[in-house]
Amino acid sequence: HIQDPASQRLTWNKPPKSVLVIKKIRDASLLQPFKELCVYLTEENNMIVYVEKKVLEDPAIANDENFGPVKKKFCTFREDYDDISNQIDFIICLGGDGTLLYASSLFQGSVPPVMAFHLGSLGFLTPFNFENFQSQVTQVIEGNAALVLRSRLKVKVVKEHREKTTVQNGIEENGVVSASLEKEVGKQIMQYQVLNEVVVDRGPSSYLSNVDVFLNGHLITTVQGDGVIVSTPTGSTAYAAAAGASMIHPNVPAIMITPICPHSLSFRPIVVPAGVELKIMLSPDARNTAWVSFDGRKRQEICHGDSISITTSCYPLPSICFRDPVSDWFESLAECLHWNVRKKQNNFAVEEEE
Repeated sequence: HIQDPASQRLTWNKPPKSVLVIKKIRDASLLQPFKELCVYLTEENNMIVYVEKKVLEDPAIANDENFGPVKKKFCTFREDYDDISNQIDFIICLGGDGTLLYASSLFQGSVPPVMAFHLGSLGFLTPFNFENFQSQVTQVIEGNAALVLRSRLKVKVVKEHREKTTVQNGIEENGVVSASLEKEVGKQIMQYQVLNEVVVDRGPSSYLSNVDVFLNGHLITTVQGDGVIVSTPTGSTAYAAAAGASMIHPNVPAIMITPICPHSLSFRPIVVPAGVELKIMLSPDARNTAWVSFDGRKRQEICHGDSISITTSCYPLPSICFRDPVSDWFESLAECLHWNVRKKQNNFAVEEEE
């Protein structure tokens, strides 16, 4: 039995009590919607509202005396310091697509349902308009909404941890002439949950990147070009589409591999099944290092011996739909990317028969 995407619905086992409100930082146009939403959630629905500490440090909010009583009810947290993963029932994002990516980064395990309002620049992933936010938020609280489960990538970066030795005049403490200033002292392992894409690129080097791509342990190709994008279906309409890839509906279980400016006429983007394990490493004869970023964040250098392992995460991001998964996606393609938008061809005029 193949599941119909429209059958995915939001249902609550018990009424939601806590909500995380994520607001785009340093955007004055969002202050009024943010205040209206928070007042509605706290006073009309008696919700516990979580807000990031740096949002409340905005002078326009900090100096607003009328907002003071509402602000005192907030629960605050700091990214990378406080764990709120088990305290949130659902999330409301105010901003552009970046706020949804940021919400994803806050939850490295299970993600609460996300309701995203379009108050940014592109808005491909944010289907809700803020004009009628009261009725729309009420519908979500009552559990009357469609869902799309946006798959994420589980990424593991393994680095050969090197440590510089104390060298004086080219001689180590034991009197032996030093051939290298670095020694391997073990491995450093980092893990990330990625909603859009993992990008491996050549960084500041003027040389082509040269990285090997393995699939389930088998070398499938070597990328010679500016780099490679490994994306989810959600990320297929972002950097991957800009690099010439196809656009994949978020309900399709897949991982997309897209080269960036490959030095080969036949290197086309490919789609592989969700669940396979990809591994990316510098080629042994690579002239330079590579750089990697995860949804545009945590950018870092990849050296010889380091590896990036990528597979489908078992923790998707449940995104609340405005209508349903199919309608929302095609509407975003037309509205945001102007997919197949053109003037209609005129029909032939029918001549009247004499």
